[in-house]
Amino acid sequence: MLSLPTWKCPPWTLNASLVNTSSPEFTEEWQKRIRELQGAIMVASCVQMLVGFSGLIGFLMRFIGPLTIAPTISLVALPLFDSAGNNAGIHWGIAAMTIFLIVLFSQYLKNVAVPMPIYRGQKKCRVSKFYLFQVFPVLLALCISWLLCFVLTVTNTLPTAPTAYGHLARTDTKGDVLSRAPWFRFPYPGQWGLPTISLAGVFGIIAGVISSMVESVGDYYACARLVGAPPPPRHAVNRGIGIEGLGCLLAGAWGTGNGTTSYSENVGALGITRVSLLTRLPFWPTGEAGKGEQGVSLLTCLSQNSSREFSEGTIETKV
Repeated sequence: MLSLPTWKCPPWTLNASLVNTSSPEFTEEWQKRIRELQGAIMVASCVQMLVGFSGLIGFLMRFIGPLTIAPTISLVALPLFDSAGNNAGIHWGIAAMTIFLIVLFSQYLKNVAVPMPIYRGQKKCRVSKFYLFQVFPVLLALCISWLLCFVLTVTNTLPTAPTAYGHLARTDTKGDVLSRAPWFRFPYPGQWGLPTISLAGVFGIIAGVISSMVESVGDYYACARLVGAPPPPRHAVNRGIGIEGLGCLLAGAWGTGNGTTSYSENVGALGITRVSLLTRLPFWPTGEAGKGEQGVSLLTCLSQNSSREFSEGTIETKV
């Protein structure tokens, strides 16, 4: 929707380092786009809630299979290459290093255990092995890349001219954002003004909602398979789609500028980190429990390696 000529950003707003973000002109430029998104998201979310809570998505699941989900997810992701390319193009060297570190940590160092001090009840402090690279490959890569950019900024290796290539890779280009931000802020519905509704915007967001619902169905099944859970029943899928629609309605009312949906990248993170959360249900009687009483359920956080075997040193927490 924002790619339409009416809503394209003016040329003078494209370079963030040359824009006074607190000026009334700039504020109105982005707030009117947020209001347009608000109205379109709120109307489209009502369609998603109707499809979910009416059970229509469960009925249509007989027509939704791998041949439907795979092309839909691919088409959803393809437009993101333009945005990813523009952001990575700020400095291709830093971007390539980040990608290299993510691949290194998640694929080659995932089975390397790092000694970590932990504190557990009566045993107090002791050293335990933790698969750091397997659990936090993306976070570690981003932190290392940011630290490198910080060093290059302090030493003025990166250019200081706003129009020079690589300037936006500096860590001080938006250094005043935190200093100008309020300490406390409470969002509320309509904080950017009264939402506006246009036919083009509503139909554009509805198209996104339809593809999002198809993607979410695939995410539910993929997530269940990765964590070793049974496939979700139809009524659970119906509730999930309906709740996603409710989340979109609230997000539109609060003016976040985006909807709420399951994210394929987060499901993929389970495949990279091999970390899942398993719950032994239902509650079962124990030997100590009296007649008619129920015992405890164990909530176990387990880490799987590439051969889908659970790693040693897992932690069990009684709930």
